[in-house]
Amino acid sequence: MMIYTLITFCMPQLSYIFRYMHFHLLITPTPLMAAKSKILVIGGTGHMGKFIVEASAKAGHETFALVREATLKNPTKANMINSFKKLGVKIVLGDLFDNESLVKVLKQVDVVISTVGLEQYDHQLHIISAIKQVTNVKIQRFFPAEFGMDADRVHAVEPEESAFGSKAKIRRAIEASGIPYTYVCCNFFAGRFLHTMLQPGATAPPRDQLMVFGDGNLKGIFNKEEDVATYTIRTVDDPRTLNKILYIKPPANIYSFNELVSLWEKKIGKTLEKVYVPEDKLLENIQEASAPNDAILSIGHSVFVKGDQTNFVIQPSFGLEASELYPDIKYTTVDEYLNQFV
Repeated sequence: MMIYTLITFCMPQLSYIFRYMHFHLLITPTPLMAAKSKILVIGGTGHMGKFIVEASAKAGHETFALVREATLKNPTKANMINSFKKLGVKIVLGDLFDNESLVKVLKQVDVVISTVGLEQYDHQLHIISAIKQVTNVKIQRFFPAEFGMDADRVHAVEPEESAFGSKAKIRRAIEASGIPYTYVCCNFFAGRFLHTMLQPGATAPPRDQLMVFGDGNLKGIFNKEEDVATYTIRTVDDPRTLNKILYIKPPANIYSFNELVSLWEKKIGKTLEKVYVPEDKLLENIQEASAPNDAILSIGHSVFVKGDQTNFVIQPSFGLEASELYPDIKYTTVDEYLNQFV
C-alpha cells in the first residue's frame, strides 16, 4: 500500500522529468562526426604538392606544409606560399635532413603526405625514421610520394626503371616499419602528359604530326592534378583505404593512343600525320634521348607498349578504384580537359 501511494505521489514529477528528457533529446544536436585529421604535406610547393595542400585546406583539414628555408627565400614561390597562408595553412620550416624539425611537426599531426620529387624519393626514409620516433602520438597514416603508376606492377626500362625501384624500396620500408599507409596511383598527370600527348619537346597538343607508341591500341589513363588531390584527401579518414593502393582510373579517362588522337582530330577538325614507332625503335630512341625526353619515352613504352596502366585487375585484397569508391566526386574528363587547347 505504501509503495502504491509513493508511486501515485511521484507520477506527476516523473511525467515532468520524462517530458523534459524527451524535449532535451529533441533539441540537443546529434554528436559531431569525428574531427578531421590534421595533415602534414612534405614537398607542398612542388608540382603535385601544391594541389594536395590546397585540397586539404579546402576540405577543412588543419593543414601544415613543411617548407625549406631556401624555398621561403625563393621569390618564384612567394605567391604560392601566400596563397597557402590565405587558406589557413600553417607553414613550418624544416627539411628532410633535419630530424628535429620533422619530429617536432609530426607531433602536431595525424597524417603525413609526401609529394617530394624524384631526386628525393630515397630520402623519404628520413620521414619513416622520424615517424617511428614519435611516441606520444600515433601517426594514423603515411602517403609516400607515389602519384604515378603502381611501382610493383610496371615493366619500365631506364631511366624510369630506377625511379620505380626507389618507390618500391620506400613501400617495403613502410611495410616493414608497420606504419599505416595508403599508396595513390593516379597514372598520367594531365598537366604533364595529356597536353603534349607525350610528344618530346612539345608544349601543346600537336596539330600536324605526332609519334604513336607501338600500334596505338594499348590504353593509358590521364587525370587532372586537382582531381588527384581531391581523391587523395578524401581517403585520409576513410578506413577502407587503410593499407591499400588507391588507383585513380575513372572510365572516361581511359584512352588508347589511337582513341586519343582521334578525339583530338575531331576537336581541331584536322587529320594528323601519325608516325607509328615499334618497340625496337622506341627502345633505341630512349637510349639516344637526353633528359627529360628519355623519361617521357620510357614512360610511353611502359604504358603504350607494355600496357602497365591497364594490364592487371584491381583486387580488393590490395586495392580500390577511386571513382567507384567516391562516385560523388566529379572529375575532369579527357574530353573536357582538351577543350582548353582547341
